[in-house]
Amino acid sequence: MSDQPNSDALDRPQIYLITPAAFDVDTFPAQLSAVLDAHEIACVRLALATKDEETLGRAADACREVCHARDVAIVIDSHVALAERHGLDGVHLTDGARTIRKVRKTLGDDAIVGTYCGASRHDGMTAGEIGADYIAFGPVGDTDLGDGTKAEKELFAWWSEMIEVPVVAEGALTVDIVRDLTSVTDFFAVGEEIWATDDPVGALGALIAVMS
Repeated sequence: MSDQPNSDALDRPQIYLITPAAFDVDTFPAQLSAVLDAHEIACVRLALATKDEETLGRAADACREVCHARDVAIVIDSHVALAERHGLDGVHLTDGARTIRKVRKTLGDDAIVGTYCGASRHDGMTAGEIGADYIAFGPVGDTDLGDGTKAEKELFAWWSEMIEVPVVAEGALTVDIVRDLTSVTDFFAVGEEIWATDDPVGALGALIAVMS
């Protein structure tokens, strides 16, 4: 997962695709394939809500096959051991800077290790200093999840100016938010925003279209 922009759109953020929290492992890979074939995706995050190892393992294998066939990296939410066991490219942590050193030691220097830091500039800076490959801030839109705190544009603007570690904007994205944050983020993490629609390929295309 690189912070280098796409060659065909030098100033455009890249797309970091998040899977649904639950999906049918027999049918979702075809949906994922369609999105990856239609749009340039920097990385996929397997983000299932289940803690069932067998379900997670089957999903990891199926999605890894789709992603790696297209040279797209795939990481998994939190489950470090599963990332190793199923040949994934890394892990997305949700605890800020707390476990980055331990996870990096386990997975090695070549693995992608990113972390979600809510709206905390301090957590983001700490995580970046100890080796996170990217920092995700969010939610950037209105949602009933969490405590109502949002990651505002000024956080991304400051980060983009002052910090070299790539930054990801995620959570309750809309067309207007994507348009507003395009100049100050390296990646948009897109998930339910497209999977909840009848046309994920078209929905993602609509978000990408305003990144200009």
